[in-house]
Amino acid sequence: MKQDILYFGRFPEPTVAELHRRFTVHHWLLQPKPDEIEPGLRASVRLAAVEVNRGINRALIAALPKLEIISCFGAGVDLVDLAAARERNIPVTNTPGVVGDECADLAIGLMLASRRQIIYADHYVRSGAWKQKGPISLGHGVGGKTLGIVGLGAIGRAIADRAAAFRMRVLYTGPRRKPDAPYEYVPDLIELARRSDVLMVAAKGGAETRHLISAAVIDALGAKGTLINIARGSVVDEPAMIKALQEGRLGWAALDVYDSPPGEPNPALLALPNVIVQPHHGSATIETRTRIGQLMLDNLDAWLAGKPLLTPVG
Repeated sequence: MKQDILYFGRFPEPTVAELHRRFTVHHWLLQPKPDEIEPGLRASVRLAAVEVNRGINRALIAALPKLEIISCFGAGVDLVDLAAARERNIPVTNTPGVVGDECADLAIGLMLASRRQIIYADHYVRSGAWKQKGPISLGHGVGGKTLGIVGLGAIGRAIADRAAAFRMRVLYTGPRRKPDAPYEYVPDLIELARRSDVLMVAAKGGAETRHLISAAVIDALGAKGTLINIARGSVVDEPAMIKALQEGRLGWAALDVYDSPPGEPNPALLALPNVIVQPHHGSATIETRTRIGQLMLDNLDAWLAGKPLLTPVG
C-alpha cells in the first residue's frame, strides 16, 4: 500500500510522475491551512514534500501529529519553521549544491542585461525608435569593473568564478573569510558597497539577514552602482532601494526576488526604467529542476529505508 504524502508547490513533471508512482499524493499549490486538509489525513500522514517558496509553518506542523519528515524542493528554507520541526524531532532536508550554476548564470545575465541595456535595447529596436532616433545612449562595460558579492556560498562562488572570466575584480563579504577563495575578503559591508561597481546579493534569507542591504549600503553603492538580488527579497530594504532608484542615488537594479508574495512585486518597481525584473526563476531550467526533484525524492527514500539522509538541514 502506498504511503500518503502532502505536496505543496509546483514541481517539474518528472518529479510529479515519480511522486504519483511511489506515493498517494495530496497536492496543494500553496501551503494549505490545517483545516483545508481532511481530518483523517491530518491524523495519519507521515511525509511532506514542500517547495521552499511555499514553506511549512508552525501551525501546519502542529496539525500533523504523525509527520516524520519534511523533504524540501529547493535550498533556502527560511519559510520552513525549523524551530517547530526541531521541537518535534522532525528532520528537514533540502537540495543544496544543485542550483548554483543556474542561479549564477542568471546573475551574470542580469548584470550584463543591466549594464549593457539589453532589454531596453530590444524594446528600442522593436518600437522603431532605432530608425527614428538613431543609436541608443551608451551603456557600461563589466571588464575591469569591481563586483562585490554578499555571501560567497555555492551560488556566490559560482558567480565569482564567472565574473573573473570577464576580467572583473571580485570582492566578497560574509560571516567569515573563505580560506579556499582566491578573492579579496572585505568584512565591512558598507566598505564593500563603496568599492563596488556592481553589488551582487547571494546571501541566505531569514531573520538574521533581513534588510542586510540597508539604505546605508545602497547609498554607499551610489548613483553609478548596480544592485542585483538573486537571493531572497527580504535581504534588501526594498522601500529604501526604490526611493534611491527614484531619486537617482542608485543607478540600476536587477531583481529575481522581491519582499512581497510571488507574482506581486511592488508596482513602484515596475514603473522604474532603471530596473530589470524577473519571475524568481534562478534555477528554472528543466535540467536543474529535475535534479532538485530527484534529490528531494532520494531523501524521502532514504528516510523510508532507515538510511542516513543525504542532505539534512542543520
